[in-house]
Amino acid sequence: MSPAIITLCVLAVVAILFITEIIPLAITSLSGSIALGLLGVIPEKQIFTGLSNSTVVLFAGMFVIGAALFHTGMAQEIGAKVVKMCGSSETKLMFGVMLVTIIMSSVLSNTGTAASLIPVVTGICAVAKLKGSRFLMPMAIAANVGGTITMVGTPPNIIATGALQQAGLPTFGFFEFAWIGVPLSIVTVLFTLTVGKKLLPKHDIDESAEVEQEVDASEIKQSKSKKMISLLILVGVVVVMIFSKELGVSLTTAAVIGAIVAVLTGCMTEKQAYASIDWVTIFLFAGMMPIATALDKSGAGALIAHSVVGLLGDHPNPLVIAAVMYLLSNIMTQFMNNTATAALLAPLGISMAQAIGADPKAVLMCIAIAASAAFATPVATPPNTLVLGPGQYSFNDYLKVGIPLCIVGFITCMIIIPIIWPFFP
Repeated sequence: MSPAIITLCVLAVVAILFITEIIPLAITSLSGSIALGLLGVIPEKQIFTGLSNSTVVLFAGMFVIGAALFHTGMAQEIGAKVVKMCGSSETKLMFGVMLVTIIMSSVLSNTGTAASLIPVVTGICAVAKLKGSRFLMPMAIAANVGGTITMVGTPPNIIATGALQQAGLPTFGFFEFAWIGVPLSIVTVLFTLTVGKKLLPKHDIDESAEVEQEVDASEIKQSKSKKMISLLILVGVVVVMIFSKELGVSLTTAAVIGAIVAVLTGCMTEKQAYASIDWVTIFLFAGMMPIATALDKSGAGALIAHSVVGLLGDHPNPLVIAAVMYLLSNIMTQFMNNTATAALLAPLGISMAQAIGADPKAVLMCIAIAASAAFATPVATPPNTLVLGPGQYSFNDYLKVGIPLCIVGFITCMIIIPIIWPFFP
């Protein structure tokens, strides 16, 4: 049996275990990685490389920074001010959270955006006496869709632009993605505030899951200086993330430095810092990294792509090409890294469009947007994974909200993209 087939079989088992949750998600994830190693698809030394992945380290750093805001009482104070301005209406607060998240993630890493807003959103929910599980998933959704507005908002946008450039074709402009990103964001928010709101879970979050919210009233009465320090740490990390390229400092390094400063300044103790890290999130994401790599390197991803493309025939309609590539990208990205998904499908999209004399921009835009519209699983994107623990979500919670959102996104893109980027200009 070829490595590609073995990988697809392992992925199928992992998907079934994710959906049924017969065993915990993190154990399923790690078991899939171990199975691929024992079956020889990936080297044994690569089984646990996900634990050293920079994104996993970024998660840990941001968990600590978020916890510092709670331990000093700053998150609760911010929450109280937001509730005072907006009221305690669930719909109004949800709209505000999603709007801020979309704006931030359009120019900032969607991972960094989600990580920095988790403590703020949880603080708002605590003050407004609303369930955090009702807000954290919409925030993750907004972080994903907001990244589609600019070229740097999410890696697939950069991949699509680079693929056009490498093929010697006209590329996308920095804000050109906004033609679809803004309408998609509007539709996503409207859907989430209406139909999606009815699908969101209403979990009673355990105190242990709310980033150390067991801090009692006496402990929260920290000095104003500690509160300000914890806030400045968060703001400083976000600013560094925005200008990471200019400063030569990665998102991961910024997060870890912020976490260290939070402990050194007394915003929290070392023990509290360790306890604030959501290890389920860490191991779930770390376990999926080698599986995603195996999909890419074993040829399993390419096998899926070429098999689907082969069914289209020699001269398919360009709209059919765009629709199929969107769906293929959207399905693959639920389990595969969105950057790898876009990198795999972009050359295919260009060659298929050129084969019928069509402008490949529409097809490339479909691939890029679909790769970022990853709402249906907790491992689809880092923002989805980040809110898993704090929101106490199950795999099926993501499916209930994510699948309808993916369908809405598909319909929106199939209407708008061919109009903005005609196949035969």
